[in-house]
Amino acid sequence: MRIGEIAALVGLTTRAIRHYHHVGLLPEPERRPNGYRTYTVRDAVLLARVRRLTELGLGLDEVRDVLADDAGRELAEVLAELDADLARQEAELGARRRRLAELLAAGPAEGEPVSPGLAALLARAPATTSPSAAKDREHLTLLDATGAAGEEVYAALAPLAADPGVLALYERLDELAGAPVDDPRIGPLADALVAAVPAGLLDAVPADGPVAPGFQEALLAEYAPAQAEVVRRVMAAFVERVRP
Repeated sequence: MRIGEIAALVGLTTRAIRHYHHVGLLPEPERRPNGYRTYTVRDAVLLARVRRLTELGLGLDEVRDVLADDAGRELAEVLAELDADLARQEAELGARRRRLAELLAAGPAEGEPVSPGLAALLARAPATTSPSAAKDREHLTLLDATGAAGEEVYAALAPLAADPGVLALYERLDELAGAPVDDPRIGPLADALVAAVPAGLLDAVPADGPVAPGFQEALLAEYAPAQAEVVRRVMAAFVERVRP
């Protein structure tokens, strides 16, 4: 058989067969005096097997391993690994679809691509129009996306999120938007914020500090000078308390 004939027989393209020759998956057949390849029935059987294995999802390297074992023992092993991999992908896809369903079921302002732990934490927080509270929400969303915060942190923050008194602290921070860096309200507010941090949160934060220095600088740059001074003092006190 010529290459076009065997390609039609096994349901492959001539380009695919030439590629199998190029990568060493299929040995080059004998050639006629005119230079054309001559394929045998054995070649057709081999190509049909390659097609079945690739349709199952095996890569060419895996197909090569299977073909090297004529007894078929490795085929069963590779197919079992493929089945387990597909099962993992199916589970991950199911989890992603369930999360998408939660986002679609939420209101337009509630559906955010955050972890279930952070979503539950934010749901406990009372509604507010405070710009400072909005910043905290954005920062938590960022830490959630980067993996810097997790279930232990969210569980420790739960009492704080549900405390109505926290809104008063946010409002005091909002009031410092146009204040100078030596405003006398800065110290008392920083002390109040530090005192509001739940004790359990310190146990959930790694010993090397809650955030990297670069992130701290970027975070402080988002606040007005007096507000940034409050946040800086709170972060310094927080780092000192979690440092071993």
